[in-house]
Amino acid sequence: MFPEECKYTKEHEWVFVEGDTAVIGISDYATGELGDIVYIELPDEGSQVHQMDPIGTIEAVKTVAELFSPVTGEIVEVNEAIIANPEIVNKDPYEEGWFIKVKLTDPEELDVLFSHEEYAEFLGEQEE
Repeated sequence: MFPEECKYTKEHEWVFVEGDTAVIGISDYATGELGDIVYIELPDEGSQVHQMDPIGTIEAVKTVAELFSPVTGEIVEVNEAIIANPEIVNKDPYEEGWFIKVKLTDPEELDVLFSHEEYAEFLGEQEE
């Protein structure tokens, strides 16, 4: 359902860490809640982001939602493919549908994010 190697936020962002870089996206649960995504706005490469600060907007047929950064650091890559074709996120939120890559400045911030098991419990509480 969702990757075990990722960390998650209560706002349904996921983080996958490769060395000192965090790949960030939104969970399959979030895409289901949002519906068909039609527009994504993200910050530029080189921008500084801070943990849990808003970093972008996701517009879907049903609603508009803010995207929050699960970590602090510098954006080193933006997924231009999802800006041109936002429906990629609905189809493949964990592989092709990632949003940004951030060079971590404080890896210890990952400790406050949900593990796979904790996120599963959180989702169970959301659906009750």
